[in-house]
Amino acid sequence: MTPASFRVRPLSPADAPWVRELVTQRWGGEAIAVHGELFHPAELPGYVAQRGQSPIGLVTFRFDAERSCEIITLDSVQAGVGVGTALVGAVLRAAEEHACPRVWLVTTNDNLPALRFWQRRGFSLVALHRDAVTRARLRKPSIPTLGHDGIPIRDELELERRLDA
Repeated sequence: MTPASFRVRPLSPADAPWVRELVTQRWGGEAIAVHGELFHPAELPGYVAQRGQSPIGLVTFRFDAERSCEIITLDSVQAGVGVGTALVGAVLRAAEEHACPRVWLVTTNDNLPALRFWQRRGFSLVALHRDAVTRARLRKPSIPTLGHDGIPIRDELELERRLDA
């Protein structure tokens, strides 16, 4: 599949049921626990990648108090075909339109595929939040204790891409 075989469009209220279903399947519930906050992706702005009428990817984000753009979720139904890259590109354009100085996100210490993905797209590792996932389990107990390759999930890693540089 090439980027020409799918399109990216803004999320609409009609997408909310699909977003809730995808997030529940991929993230273990309708809420996402990140840096001590709970987010409901179906209520956030975002973009959906579609092939025909079928959604094949989702990115959600928010503009925070520091005028930065934080990516909350990124999911591709089929990895390695450009869906994630196209969705991130849409968020970067939205952040530039809002004059955001940076786009940032958090992933977990076990998620080596995500670290590879983000760094290849110009994001840099800027912070380690020790035991942040351990604390997040107090708000969302369904967060697994083991992740990719059996690595214990404990810490949050913050990555950013500067837009003002």
